[in-house]
Amino acid sequence: MSVHAVTDTPVESPRRFAPQVLGSMISDAMRSCGLPAEGAAKVAEMMVEADLTGADAHGIFRLPQYVRRLRAGGVNPTPNISVARKGPAVALVDGDNGMGHLVMTTATETAIEMARYTGVAWVGVRRSNHAGPAALYAEMPVKHGMVGIYSVVASSNHMAVWGGTSSLLGTNPLAVGIPCGDEPPVVLDIATTIVSYGTVKKYVMQDKALPEGWLVSKRDGSPVTDPKRTGEGLLLPIGGHKGSGLALVLGILAGTLNNAAFGSEVVDFNADNSTETNTGHFILALDVERFMPMAVFANLLKGQLDELRGDTPLPGVEEIRMPGDQRAVRRDERREHGVPIPAPLQRQLDELAGQLGIATFTSRQP
Repeated sequence: MSVHAVTDTPVESPRRFAPQVLGSMISDAMRSCGLPAEGAAKVAEMMVEADLTGADAHGIFRLPQYVRRLRAGGVNPTPNISVARKGPAVALVDGDNGMGHLVMTTATETAIEMARYTGVAWVGVRRSNHAGPAALYAEMPVKHGMVGIYSVVASSNHMAVWGGTSSLLGTNPLAVGIPCGDEPPVVLDIATTIVSYGTVKKYVMQDKALPEGWLVSKRDGSPVTDPKRTGEGLLLPIGGHKGSGLALVLGILAGTLNNAAFGSEVVDFNADNSTETNTGHFILALDVERFMPMAVFANLLKGQLDELRGDTPLPGVEEIRMPGDQRAVRRDERREHGVPIPAPLQRQLDELAGQLGIATFTSRQP
């Protein structure tokens, strides 16, 4: 059963803002927090891409939180990001506690460069921070004819190990990007919980009741749907014990293997603005051309995907879609018509601008 908020007040449609408005707000905020212009622009580019592709809980929505941590000293605005080549196809990136978007861009570009010569490359990351949606980095190798596989130890723990009651695991997402020539790539981006905690935060911000089945009480396992009680809950994993096990192994590969935080070592960046999180990630890039010409692979894959899309849908299902089908469509639609920003977030961004002494978000023009 789903629980929905009941109200007689009409829901205000989110106002849409041009991507350039989001980018200028983010870049100005980053510069005001000490990031050099180039770094601020790159963070803005990655955050706007998150909003354009529909990852609304990981785009400009996160800006107030990033600013709090930068201003409190929890994130280094001018990091010395270093890359240690550990072998022909392996590297380890130390992010020097910089913005995660900058650290992971360096790591992914390193993996792509190495995979051009070795066919495959695995790059681990430590001393990083929250870097936005996982699909950002899984899709970067796709543009170079490569498969991308990415995961990260989530920046806060909201799940227990299967059968437990303590928050010792994160949503630890997994993203896979697979090129398909001129067709939209396959891009799978999933949390290992039924819903990401960023989505929960969006519901809390709008004071909306949570659907039953997202969180359960740490005390007795009963459903938690009240947005004011989310702190009492644990996120449920996808597929029961299977999702819990997947979160565990991804956490080991992204965290422990890189000497980054995992389990009780994870710093909750929602509650702590000043402590270094030592967030760990990994990115794998695999060159399709090592198996067959890209054009042959793309033609083969397109035929298989079209066959899957063409299956007879179950009653009530409008269409069968592949992972990533809507990313390009949504990106084009939002570039043309703007990114929808809910009124509560508009107010938060305007308040943030006032604190930073920069132009308010709602006053900006594209």
